[in-house]
Amino acid sequence: RLQPLSRLQVILQHLKMSKHTDSTAEVLLEKRGGAGIITLNRPKALNALNLSMIRQIYPQIKTWEQDPETFLIIIKGNGGKAFCAGGDIRAITDAGKLGNSLTQDFFREEYTLNYAIGTCKKLYVALIDGITMGGGVGLSVHGHFRVATEKTVFAMPETAIGKFSLLLFFVLFVTGLFPDVGGGFFLPRLAGKIGCYLALTGFRLKGRDVQKAGIATHFVESAKLPALEEDLIALKSPSKESIAELLNSYHVKNKIDQEKEFVLDEHMEKINSIFSAGTMEEIVQKLKQDGSAFAIKQLESIKKMSPTSLKLALRQLREGASMSLRDVLAMEYRLSQACMRGHDFYEGVRAVLIDKDQSPRWKPAALEEVSDEFVDDCFKPLGSNDLKL
Repeated sequence: RLQPLSRLQVILQHLKMSKHTDSTAEVLLEKRGGAGIITLNRPKALNALNLSMIRQIYPQIKTWEQDPETFLIIIKGNGGKAFCAGGDIRAITDAGKLGNSLTQDFFREEYTLNYAIGTCKKLYVALIDGITMGGGVGLSVHGHFRVATEKTVFAMPETAIGKFSLLLFFVLFVTGLFPDVGGGFFLPRLAGKIGCYLALTGFRLKGRDVQKAGIATHFVESAKLPALEEDLIALKSPSKESIAELLNSYHVKNKIDQEKEFVLDEHMEKINSIFSAGTMEEIVQKLKQDGSAFAIKQLESIKKMSPTSLKLALRQLREGASMSLRDVLAMEYRLSQACMRGHDFYEGVRAVLIDKDQSPRWKPAALEEVSDEFVDDCFKPLGSNDLKL
């Protein structure tokens, strides 16, 4: 028979765990065997990340990191449509208009979580099944292993709030007006100028192409993910090598799109040449001079985007190429706050989510009107308000 104190402890422990495993909770946190499992659980919102989710995930990762009985962390999304389609743009927009501290808190705590994932001492496996954009990229791309499926849709569409060719749900939960959550770290490290191309055009990679681009480490059939998860949990004292071996065995068996060329292969020469230009104006000029159907399509995409965000993103990637993840996230925090002070973020949200006219009126309206001085100012340190990691 339980003594009163120990019975109370059991009840409290049960309540604590039920809060995390309640099917209505926004994020489910559980321990199975030697694996800590994080399940994003806002399927109706495409598992968009909000501040309360961040505040549950971060301390749990830190706790598991210190637990000698936890060997790996698995993160996944519920609902079958999305891993995570970004950050909760509605809340951020409303907070920014009111001068609410959420505009600082959200980005500060999200980037702190991104850094915790990038420096996690425990092996970290992200199952990026479905839409993976914005904040969802930050929850996955900095970990040890990223497993894409035929349902994965990957993009950094932050520059494209207001870009009408994107389906509404693709831009519903974008986190900012530049490819943040460490985009300045991982995008320039992709082959050639793929990262720059993805950042400036919002191009969507799908399925096996996410792995061929170097964003995912493995490609597995969506229907096989439950079995893969069970096999990961069943590993005894897993090492990076044993997890890689298990993921490779699933990867090799998958025949979906195996014979298809990488979707950007035929354009890589143009991408590497055009997107290596030093300024946005030069990139636009090179696209015009090229004149191919591919170049014209990219021009059409770029013309719909915020000139300010294009210039910020290009410089962000150039500088981030030689910076540590810690320094990139500090830089991106400065940019996030510049966007919150500016015009285009709110205008893009107005055009897509509020008035839905899909016709944002950017200020400034042309690349030539975005001065180097203005861009420099966006990158300036924030003193005591800088992100400290």
